[in-house]
Amino acid sequence: MCKTRKWLCTAFGIALTMSPLVTQAKVTNFTVTNTIRPVFEGTRFGDVGAYERIDAIAELAIDPNSTRGKKIVDLEYAPVGKDGLVHYSTKVSILRPIDAEKANGTLFYEVLNRGRNLSLALLNRASSLGMPETVKDAGDGFLMDNGYTLVWSGWQTDLPENKLKLNVPVLPSVTGLSREEFIFDKADQVMTANLTYPAMDMDSKNATLSVRQNADDPRSTVSGLSFKYLSPTQIEITRPKGFDNGVIYEFIYRAKNAVPAGLAFTATADVVSFLRGSKGHDVASPLKKIDNSIGLGLSQSGRFLRDFIYQGFNADESLTKVFDGVITHIAGSRKTYTNYRFAKVGRYSRQHEDHDVQGDQFPFGYALSTDPLTGRTDGILQACRTSNTCPKIMQTDTSTEFWQARAALMSTAPDGTEIKVPDEVRWYFLAGAPHFNVWGAVSKSKAVCQYPTNPISAAPVMRALTSAMQGWIADGTQPPASQYPNTRDGSLVALSELHLPDDSYMPVYNVLKVMDHSVIPPVAGKAYPVLVPQLDADGIAMGGVKVPRVAAPLGTYWGWNLRNEGYAKGNLCGLNGSFIAFAKEKGAIEADTRPSISERYGDVEGYVKVVKAKVKNLVDHGFMLPGDVDFVVQQAKKDFENL
Repeated sequence: MCKTRKWLCTAFGIALTMSPLVTQAKVTNFTVTNTIRPVFEGTRFGDVGAYERIDAIAELAIDPNSTRGKKIVDLEYAPVGKDGLVHYSTKVSILRPIDAEKANGTLFYEVLNRGRNLSLALLNRASSLGMPETVKDAGDGFLMDNGYTLVWSGWQTDLPENKLKLNVPVLPSVTGLSREEFIFDKADQVMTANLTYPAMDMDSKNATLSVRQNADDPRSTVSGLSFKYLSPTQIEITRPKGFDNGVIYEFIYRAKNAVPAGLAFTATADVVSFLRGSKGHDVASPLKKIDNSIGLGLSQSGRFLRDFIYQGFNADESLTKVFDGVITHIAGSRKTYTNYRFAKVGRYSRQHEDHDVQGDQFPFGYALSTDPLTGRTDGILQACRTSNTCPKIMQTDTSTEFWQARAALMSTAPDGTEIKVPDEVRWYFLAGAPHFNVWGAVSKSKAVCQYPTNPISAAPVMRALTSAMQGWIADGTQPPASQYPNTRDGSLVALSELHLPDDSYMPVYNVLKVMDHSVIPPVAGKAYPVLVPQLDADGIAMGGVKVPRVAAPLGTYWGWNLRNEGYAKGNLCGLNGSFIAFAKEKGAIEADTRPSISERYGDVEGYVKVVKAKVKNLVDHGFMLPGDVDFVVQQAKKDFENL
């Protein structure tokens, strides 16, 4: 019949897929384990009032033969229950107004970063990275004052039990090679290293250890380099002579006990789907008055959200949209090393560390484009376009992401063609800012890095953009237009064209190559072009939004730093930025052509006047909230007085 009546078979297939009787992935139970009512020591937040915290365990199930189940690598090897489903669970923590009528209707879900809550540090001026409980943990209460229902849940399988983690079945039948890299940045002769997965056996003949000074150097097994197993999940490495503290050790071994780590995507989707009251789950959501949802991811979790959308998980089992809006902060062009065999979700490529790790290959941008190096045509939004579940997206990247996360690849194809940012996407470059800082960070020295660190925080702009996202999804209010460097106006250039005040500061770049990960170690192919933001006369990146401390600078702010002598000198120093202070008075720093602080501002009153003008411009263009002006101006005054 299907050969002659394809339309009938198609309709029947759709009916089966959409039928509420055929549920292939769902929350099966939701058990509250702890309630703090009220939380934050009873603090009341504006008109919203007091909050409560609910901790729970969400039990989930998925059919490994379903469309979504087949996307999860190695799920077919997981044990199934009598219902034919794979069962797993995750910890959940919720903050909600005690008076549900005072909630603003938005579920604000933060994808945890290594089990840490970063959203309150970024948006609430808080200092704690744990699950919030005390009044100090609430910071200034920004999210609570605005009535958000905040949610966190576990998605990583490799966290300690005291963190919100994802619990999934172990797959004893899945074995194979696993690759680990270690950089100790220590002078110790003997060092210990933990393995993500246990070794099949502890016979050193079945594993290899190599060393190299730089990521692109040949792997070597020099005299004096050795290892031994301390346990199936830990080895001891003896360093060879002639290599410094920052060398790269690569360990390849036969591993066992793989897990279907890609269940992180369905766990996140189904927990949010359940909590916002979507159909298909076995139990009812404890939340009321949820009209829409925002997903926030920072760094690792921002990469996770890009991957979540790319792999089609913003559609739940009933093809209902999971997140209406997504904010991916400091993710660059990367995705994650999550839905793989022997996944290592915490690993990501940097110029020196984990340079060749999975999770950073084409596609890079949200729009459909063709990659001339691989011949592939794809885009981050292709899957959600098919299911009509694309969220509104804000991606915010700092200067660091253009150097370590190849952010230029999101807007510029390898052949130089500009890639259009889709209508439902806004991309904002936070010029001069480093990867991540909390409010009020200060510059400091690190033994591993050559220059003092960059103290800039993107927080003032991120608060405004969070409010803009809320308006965008709730009533369609358009947020500020995208702001990012481009080749058209010269704000995005080849590395060879970068203007530096002194060539001795010239950084290196985390070059991306087409990688063949079907072999271990992977094999590199053609390289993608290197494009970075051009620098202005002060050495600060052009082409984006400048937070107040960058718009009224007290020095040069870079998104990169360089490794110091003894620590693989000259390579990029992780995610650290640099701060090169201006001279206080003219001529105080020999050969420094940058105008001094006294020449620019005169005194503290002059500086505050400039800051106020820059802040007003940010407020006028939607990149700062009026309520944050006094705090930012006072912070700027302190910065000047502490020079």
